[in-house]
Amino acid sequence: MKHGVAFRKFSRSTSHRMLMLRNLVTSLFEHEQIKTTLPKARDTARLAEKIITLGKKGDRSAHARASAFLLKPEVLPKLFGTFASRYAERSGGYTRIHKFGNRPGDNAPVAILELVDNPKDLRWEITSRAIGREVLQEKLRAEKPLNLIKTGVHSTQNIIESEKKLEFGQNGLLRPKTRWNLQKMLRFRNQDAVSQLSRNVGNYIDHLMATPIAMKTLHDRERRKTAAGEFALRAGQTAPGDPRSVLDLSQGRLGIQRPRPTGPVLSASYIFGRKTKGR
Repeated sequence: MKHGVAFRKFSRSTSHRMLMLRNLVTSLFEHEQIKTTLPKARDTARLAEKIITLGKKGDRSAHARASAFLLKPEVLPKLFGTFASRYAERSGGYTRIHKFGNRPGDNAPVAILELVDNPKDLRWEITSRAIGREVLQEKLRAEKPLNLIKTGVHSTQNIIESEKKLEFGQNGLLRPKTRWNLQKMLRFRNQDAVSQLSRNVGNYIDHLMATPIAMKTLHDRERRKTAAGEFALRAGQTAPGDPRSVLDLSQGRLGIQRPRPTGPVLSASYIFGRKTKGR
């Protein structure tokens, strides 16, 4: 019977497994964002939540237990100072896991484990870009792209503040999922978070509007250079209508354009057909 068999073993002994998880938790507190496999990320998040709860307690017993668990003593001031103040109003949910595809080689599922509201928060960047894209789509329905490029979008902070106050089921400018992520991110942040998010949204809107112009400029420049013959073909590249063989293309600049044979191709059907006719 499986009594007391819980969590993952990772094909390691108890001492090796606990040392590995302690190392992952210490790296998470040090960098606030790590990349590992999905099963390891889930077990690391479980232990990191408990250690952050000890940091919020702040008494001598919690300090002794945290110092015995973490492998680097220089992380302790960050735990009992930065993290304790950052998550003072949160009752849990200090970590977040993002799935990051599969690892080349063994095809193991990879994930990014991060602390919530860290300076490099991925959810913050993803939500700000989603807001910028939806705001720009709404603006393009009423104005022309050239007018937006000249004037810009200046009402992002008002849009964020209005979307933050909407209740569930009410209609707004953003999609319900984007509005839910916006309200969830700003719930435990300070008042400067709205202005910071507004700057990120504005920067991404400028990036979206400037990208087509920049790509068109680069495309026209490449066309002029290609027409002038400044770029030589690399190995494996061919121009339309080039009759060279694969061997010549693989040689690149050293490839010699050999004349194509004018006579018949010596294939099996040609040889046997000729012999048949000769009989």
